[in-house]
This record gives sequence, C-alpha cells and structure tokens, in this order.
Amino acid sequence: MKKHWNIMRRYFKLNLASALEYRASFVTQAFGMALSNSSFIFFWWIAFEQIGGTIAGYSFLDVLFIWATTSSAFGLSEVLFANTSNLTQLIVTGELDTFLLQPCNILVNVICARTKLSAYGDFAYGFILMALAYRANALAWLWFLCGVLVGSLLLTAITLTAHTCSFYWGDASLLGQMATEFTINFSIYPDKIYAPAVRALMYSVIPAGIAVHIPLRLMQSFSPLLALGALCVAALYCAAAAAFFYRGLRRYESGNVIVTRL
Repeated sequence: MKKHWNIMRRYFKLNLASALEYRASFVTQAFGMALSNSSFIFFWWIAFEQIGGTIAGYSFLDVLFIWATTSSAFGLSEVLFANTSNLTQLIVTGELDTFLLQPCNILVNVICARTKLSAYGDFAYGFILMALAYRANALAWLWFLCGVLVGSLLLTAITLTAHTCSFYWGDASLLGQMATEFTINFSIYPDKIYAPAVRALMYSVIPAGIAVHIPLRLMQSFSPLLALGALCVAALYCAAAAAFFYRGLRRYESGNVIVTRL
C-alpha cells in the first residue's frame, strides 16, 4: 500500500508541475470550469425562489451540498486519476504495452498517469460553495469531505469499469463517457425526483447516491448502520472494478507499439 501511495504522490507532483508550466492555460481552464458550475447554481436559486419551500424534499442548502460534493469529488477524481477515461484509447491503440513493462502496480500506474487542468476548478469550486453555504458548520464539512473522498473513488471505479469493457468488445469510449455523465447527472439532482427503479440503479450499478446523497442524509440524521453499509458497498464496488480490470487485462493483445514516456 505504501508503494502505491508513493506512485500516486509522485504522479501528482509531476502532473501538477506539468500543468503549472503553462500557468495562464491552467488558471483559465480552472476558473472557467468554476464559473460554468456557478451558472447552474444560479438557475437552482431562481427555481427555489419561484417555487419556495423544498423540491422533492430538498432545500436550497441541500442542493448546494450535493453540488459541492459532486463537484469536488469529480474534480479530485480527474486531478488524480484522469487517465482512467483514456483507458480505451490505450487498449485499442496498443499503448498499454508501455505500462505493462514498468515495475509497479499496473492499475495505479495507468490511472494516475495523467491529470486534467479544468478539474482543479471543479475541486476548488466545491470548497468555495461549502464555505459560502455552510461556513463553520463542522458537521457539514465532515460529511462533505467524506463524500468527496468516497465519491472520487466511486467515480473512478465507475469510469474504469465502463472502459474496461474495451478488453472484451473493442472501443468502449462512448460507454465510458455515458457512465461518467450519468453518474454526475444522478448526483446533482434530488434523488426523489427519479422513479424507484432509477433510484435502485443509483445505489447499485451506478452508485451515485452512495457518494453524494447518503452523506447528506448522514449529516441530517446520523445512522451508524447506514454509514457502515455505504462504506462497505463503496469498498466492494471499487474492489470489483479493479478485479474486472485485471480479468480483462488477460485478454489484452499487445499492439507492439514503441512509445516513449517522459
């Protein structure tokens, strides 16, 4: 485990140094993403002003919480594990060979190899939103941080699972993109607006509810059984995603491509 953390830490430092090499582009993309997210919150504010009260049992502050958690969880996932969404290309083009030859954990090496500049804006935006909405509410911050950590791992696991299908039937980039988008869309809206069948999907196949909506419920009314159950499901989902990747890796056929990574 210590070796894996060292790999992640070194990749993060390298990717951050690479991003800061072009600081204007880095700041522009990060700020642009945060500004884009702010526009959606403005529309939610208008909706609550017009309707008043709650929407599907969610207050405006509740919506701010799930938006902040989703934004920072997605941002952290893309800051640390952005190469997960590039897995299909690595498989199809044969560039995965480069990672297979390196003496470290293959999965960690692959998913940590790239970062996304705009994701820093997503990550920071969640914290800014929490600071504006909940200020010094320690309980809200505690569950927000838990949701960000668990959510980033689940988002990565969902994306990894979708792109791993490329080992079995070729290009699964569209499936990977759809899985990520569905997860985010399920996360930023009150879960009670969906039909029971869709909510079941949100807490199983695409466990967006575990990452975002359950932390909100735990903040409102703590339940040790719910907290433990959510952590167990999240851990099992991440473990299953890793196992699915390594099982699919057995089907990989080398592309005999020589690639230099600097």
